[in-house]
Amino acid sequence: MENFLLSHGLPALFFLSLLAATLVPLGSEWLLVALIVKGGSSPTELVLVATLGNVLGACITYGIGVWGSGFFMEKLLRIDPKQTARAMKMYQRYGAVSLLFAWLPIIGDPLCLAAGILRLQPLLFLLLVSLGKLARYVFIAMATGVYM
Repeated sequence: MENFLLSHGLPALFFLSLLAATLVPLGSEWLLVALIVKGGSSPTELVLVATLGNVLGACITYGIGVWGSGFFMEKLLRIDPKQTARAMKMYQRYGAVSLLFAWLPIIGDPLCLAAGILRLQPLLFLLLVSLGKLARYVFIAMATGVYM
């Protein structure tokens, strides 16, 4: 599977990043690092593709919060009510700015879901989530020793 993902480069990074922000408990960071080390695409291009996929995944989770049901939240996204309650509490305490941390494991998806449930303005959601996810991927890319 690893060779398959590496051989498909940008599309694989996009879809893995998208899935990592929605349905499947995966990480996309390892593929970003592997593709940077492998070469072939610029680190900037890789970071942008990973960010786009991850943000789109977050938008899907936001949409489920707006229009979804308990089935989608608990069965499809595997977000239990305790995670959602913790995210809602964090969201209510820190407001929309908490979405800058939507990239965090465990709490990130519930934050996006909470933003949807609370009907945060879509453009504000998109801006904050994009900034947080972009910063994370830029940090990871720079940690590989490659300067963008």
